[in-house]
Amino acid sequence: MADSMISLRNVSKRFANSTDAAVDDLSMDVYAGETVVLVGPSGCGKTTTMKMINRLVEPTSGTIVVDGTDVRKQDPVELRRGIGYVIQSIGLMPHRTIASNIATVPKLLGWDAARISDRTRELIAMLDLDPGLLARYPSELSGGQRQRVGVARALATDPPVMLMDEPFGAVDPIVRARLQDQFLEIQKKLNKTIVFVTHDIDEAIKLADRIAILNTGASIEQFAPPEEILREPANDFVERFVGAERGLKRLALIKVSEIQIEQGPVCSPRDSVADANEEMERFGFDWVSIVDDGELLGWIGQRDLEGRPRLTDITPRPFSAYVTKESTLRHALDSIVSSRTQVAVVAEEGQRYAGILTLERISREIVS
Repeated sequence: MADSMISLRNVSKRFANSTDAAVDDLSMDVYAGETVVLVGPSGCGKTTTMKMINRLVEPTSGTIVVDGTDVRKQDPVELRRGIGYVIQSIGLMPHRTIASNIATVPKLLGWDAARISDRTRELIAMLDLDPGLLARYPSELSGGQRQRVGVARALATDPPVMLMDEPFGAVDPIVRARLQDQFLEIQKKLNKTIVFVTHDIDEAIKLADRIAILNTGASIEQFAPPEEILREPANDFVERFVGAERGLKRLALIKVSEIQIEQGPVCSPRDSVADANEEMERFGFDWVSIVDDGELLGWIGQRDLEGRPRLTDITPRPFSAYVTKESTLRHALDSIVSSRTQVAVVAEEGQRYAGILTLERISREIVS
C-alpha cells in the first residue's frame, strides 16, 4: 500500500453545547492517491471528521497529519489554500464571474494572469465545460455546471489532497450519475488523495477505493474496499446500513473481464443450416450467433432457418444487448433482462466476438 497522506490518531471533538463527543477517539489513515468515502447515519460525525482535516473545525484532542505535517502546527489559512475543498452548496461567489471564481486561490497565491488563464482553460476543458461560461455568473449556470465549476476551483492549484462534502447531493439523479462518472475519469488521470463524505451508500460503493462506515461518535464499524464490505459485512450494523440488496450492488463493482464468460452457440455464415441446428441444440438455445473471422455479424433464430438451404441466404439480426469486457455485471444484467435472447453478447472493439453472459452466470456472482 502507498504511504499515508492523511493520518488521524486518537482524534476527538466535543462541542461546547453537547454532552456527547461528535467524534470520539478516531484513528484512521488515508493513503496517497486513494479515495476514502466516509458514510454513516446523520449525526455520526463524518462531516466533522472531514472538517477537522483542514481545521474548519478544531479537534479537541488527538493528532492529524497531512502530507507529513501536523495540521495544528500550520497556519489554518495556508493549510486550506493547499487542500481542495468542495461542498454540496458549492459556495461560488455570486458577484464574480466563473473565471474569477476558479482563479480565487491562484490569485491569493500570487500567480500571474497568464498562468491563471492557462490553468482556468485547462480545467474548463477537463470538466467538459463550455469556455463561453467563463464570462458568466453562477446564477446563469445549471446546477450541474455550477458543481463542476466548484470542482474546478478546488483543483485550481493542483492540490494533492481534496475534501468533498456531499458534492453531488444537490443535483438531480441523472446529472449526479454523470458527475460521478466524470469524477472517476478525472481521478484516474490526477490520482488525488480524496476524503469524500456522503449519506448515499450506492455513491460510496461507486466512487470509493475504501469506505469507512461510521456509527455514533465517528466510531468505525468497518473500513474496507466496497467489494469486501458487500461480500463480508463486519456486523449487523454494516449489513443493515448497506441494505438487503448487497448482492446486486456487488455487480456494479465486478467487470465482465473478471469472470469467465460462455462461448455460446456460434456459426460462420458459410456453415450449413444443419450445423446451425446442431449448435442450437448443443447449447439449448433457439438462436445462434453468426461470426465471420472473429467479427460478430448478429444472430439468426431457429424460425429463420425454415425453408432456407444455406445460412448465407439469411441476413443476421443485430443483438439488442451488447457489453464489453470493461462493462460491469450490473450493466450486463440490465442488458440481459431487456434482450429478446435473454443473454448479453460480449463484444470487443471493432465488433470482435468474445462470448455471452447469461442470467444464470451472473446470478452465481450475486450469491458468491
